[in-house]
Amino acid sequence: MVVFWTAAGLLAAAAAAVILLRAARSAPQTGAADPTLDVYRRQLSEIDDLSDRGLMEPGEKEAAYAEAGRRLLVAADASAPGWTAPAGQRPLLLAVVGGVGLATLGAYLILGQPGQADQPLAQRIEAWRTGSLNDLSPAELAAVLRQTLETRPEVEGYRFLALAEAQSGNPAAAARALRRALDLAPERADLWEMLGLSLLSRSEGEVTPQAREAFSEAVRLDPGALAARFHLARGRAASGDAEGAVRDLQAIGAMLPAGDPRRADIDNAIQEARSPAAPASGTPTSDMIGRMVAGLAERLESNPDDPDGWIRLVRSYAVLGDVARRDAALASARKRYAGQTQVLEQLEQAAQTEPMK
Repeated sequence: MVVFWTAAGLLAAAAAAVILLRAARSAPQTGAADPTLDVYRRQLSEIDDLSDRGLMEPGEKEAAYAEAGRRLLVAADASAPGWTAPAGQRPLLLAVVGGVGLATLGAYLILGQPGQADQPLAQRIEAWRTGSLNDLSPAELAAVLRQTLETRPEVEGYRFLALAEAQSGNPAAAARALRRALDLAPERADLWEMLGLSLLSRSEGEVTPQAREAFSEAVRLDPGALAARFHLARGRAASGDAEGAVRDLQAIGAMLPAGDPRRADIDNAIQEARSPAAPASGTPTSDMIGRMVAGLAERLESNPDDPDGWIRLVRSYAVLGDVARRDAALASARKRYAGQTQVLEQLEQAAQTEPMK
């Protein structure tokens, strides 16, 4: 491997020497015309041609001719011979260029690993599988699950794969995993609801026909699937049936207990359905998201023993870009779950979530 890199370096140096020698020979030569002047001269001839064919009015010809002539004069005045280094400085410049190349090669041979063999994806996945799953990123966890499910297809495995793909920012892959899960368990309403949410994420909030079909199947299997019913109502409003959407949303609100933070979402969706300026896609507004997060924070104040809730709260503040509240929630959760390593790791990962653009 060292022989290969040495030979490659020598070949690169030889190629650079050829280029520099050719450039040094051509630099002293004078009389090379500036190509910019030819461009403007060609523009002048094209203006005459267009005028002769009747494609340009006389007034337009005069204005175009004057502008092209002005640019030609400016380019002619600005033309200057190319820069060349003084003859006495050329050996120094060549020595500097060669020294940089040799120093780079030496640093690579000392600090690099030219003999390190490539690590195929299969070996990396095996290393991830045998290591701690808590240390894996969502993309790495998804790779491990995909390989495992090739030989042992399981419903819950595909569900976890969908969650990992969604955390990786790949809703299309999450939807594929959920469809595989539904092939094995088509009666699972929660999987149909997850599929609809994944398709919703893929379409940036728009209730597409595919998402509507998934949500409808979830409601058919479980009339209590509130998220599916909520987005079906949003889709109904987006299609122009505002009255029907309001009735559906009010029915969902009646099923929620008093003080449930989701009531704010219902009220906001009702207002949007009744407003003639309601967005066609039904994408939640920032105010709606803020109220959802505020409701979650208020619920945790009265019922703080909820690690998943704290993780969601920290992640929500991170997504909103509210660094102060994110850090405050993270500090409170760290204090409460100081002895639970897994929860602390999930909190740290949630705090690192990128803010929405």
